[in-house]
Amino acid sequence: QKVHVLPQTVLYIADAETFSGHEECHEQKKARKRNSKETAIALEKLLPKRCQVLGLVTPGIVVTPMGSSSNQPQEIEEGEAGFALLFPKIDGVKIHTFHFSKDLKNRVFDESKFAEAGLKNNPDLRVVLLFGYNSWKSGATRFLHQIVNPLNEKSIILAGGQVESFTSLTSENNNAQPGDACGVVGLAFSGPQIQSATVLLDQDVADERTAEAAMQRLKAANIPERNTIGFMFACVGRGYRYYKTKRNMEADAFRKFFPNVPLFGFFGHGEIGCDRIVTGNFVLRECNDIKDDLLHGYTTVMTLIHLGSTK
Repeated sequence: QKVHVLPQTVLYIADAETFSGHEECHEQKKARKRNSKETAIALEKLLPKRCQVLGLVTPGIVVTPMGSSSNQPQEIEEGEAGFALLFPKIDGVKIHTFHFSKDLKNRVFDESKFAEAGLKNNPDLRVVLLFGYNSWKSGATRFLHQIVNPLNEKSIILAGGQVESFTSLTSENNNAQPGDACGVVGLAFSGPQIQSATVLLDQDVADERTAEAAMQRLKAANIPERNTIGFMFACVGRGYRYYKTKRNMEADAFRKFFPNVPLFGFFGHGEIGCDRIVTGNFVLRECNDIKDDLLHGYTTVMTLIHLGSTK
C-alpha cells in the first residue's frame, strides 16, 4: 500500500544558470531565455496550494542526491543544478516562512514585525535560517544588520547567507518583486524538541586537516543524528579554488563525521552564523570566544538541525 505524505513547507534552491537557462520555443523554433518567475510558477504548480514555498537562486549549490545517507553530498559550483526539501507536518515542530523588505522611506526597521513573524515572544523558537537578497543594493548591509542584531540571542541558532535572489514566497501576498528592493527571507523552526548547532569555518580553514577539525567541533555538540538535516552555507570564494583545485573538500569532511546526515546548502555572497550550540536541555555551549559576530565573508557555516525523535 502506497503512503503519500503532503508537504507543508518547501525550500528549494537552484543555481542561477538553472533559472536563466534556455528552453526551446516551439512557435519560433529557437531557444529563448527562461524567465525565473515562469520557472518558479511551474514548480509551485506541482505542490499543494496551501504549501509554504520559499525558493532561492544562488551561484552554486550543495546537495545530497535524493536526500539519502547512502549518497555522497556534492558541492556543485558550476552548471545547472537544484534541489527541494519537502517538510511534512511534524508533531511538535512548526516551520514557517518570513520576509522583511527594506522600506525606502524609513531608515529604521520596525521591530514589531519580528513578533508578527513569530521571531520574538516565541519561547519555542530554536532555529532561524536567514537569506539576504540583492546584497549589492545601497543600504542592503545596514538593513541585514537591523534584522540580524535583534535576533542574535544565545538560545537561537542563526544561519544562512546572501543569495542572488528569491523566486518564491507563497505564504504571503507580496507585490514587491526581488528586483525592486533588498531584503531578507527565511525559515523559522519552532518546537521544544528541536536541537541545533553551527560551526564557522573561517579563512584559516584552508586544508583538509583544518576542515575536519571544524567538523569535530560540530560533532562534539552531540546533536542526535537521526531525523537531522545538515546545511552548508559557503562563500563563492571557497570551494575547489580555495582548496587549490581539490573539489568537495568541506562536504567530504562533513560526510566523514556525519555519514548518515544529508547535507544541503549553497555558495553565496556572504555568510551568517557562528559557533553556537543549543542542546536538548536547552543549555548553550560555545566552542570559542566569538559570541556575536554573525556576518562573514570567505567563510563557511555548517549547521545541524534535529527535528526530534520519530515514533
